[in-house]
Amino acid sequence: MPVAILSGRDLDDVRGRVLVDGIVYAGSHGFDIAGAGGLRRELGAACLSVLDEAETELREELDEIPGAQLERKHLSVAAHYRNVNQNDAFRVALAMDEVAARHRELRRIDGKKVYELLPDIDWNKGKAVLWLLETLGLEGRNVLPIYIGDDRTDEDAFRALEKPGVGILVSDRAQETSANYTLRNPEEVERFLQNITGHLHTTKL
Repeated sequence: MPVAILSGRDLDDVRGRVLVDGIVYAGSHGFDIAGAGGLRRELGAACLSVLDEAETELREELDEIPGAQLERKHLSVAAHYRNVNQNDAFRVALAMDEVAARHRELRRIDGKKVYELLPDIDWNKGKAVLWLLETLGLEGRNVLPIYIGDDRTDEDAFRALEKPGVGILVSDRAQETSANYTLRNPEEVERFLQNITGHLHTTKL
């Protein structure tokens, strides 16, 4: 059963946290993909110098907002506002938009208590999933892709898999989503995966 981990974290960061060989890792929201057999795809490297400039500008802007944290990733710049006063959160978004307006090569995406600037390329987790299915030869009628995620950016993947697969949102509160199903927390995700792998093992026997 092919497995892929898609994350907003850098590729090396994801690999270092998961530490499982033989699976596909996709960091930077699917912009940086690597897997066994030489599988490799990276988009947006031409924007690295622009991201450097955006990082410098954002650091100056966010220094004025208590609680705001700037994180430079390989292919994006992230502004975390989890610790920002609720009344000041709009200032973080405004700073990101102002910097993006000066650098047309970048666009803003929104995650859980974070805004990110990344290359303005027509690419996201959904397109990354579809590319992986095609590249790995997993587009047959007997293939059922299952995508599990808890972030706003996972909605792109849920939408991409509405017909060929199943999307599962991890959330303990009701919200609009393109996912087919919901699990409340990581513990339920673990039980779900154990049931899936147990079924596959029984089927093989």
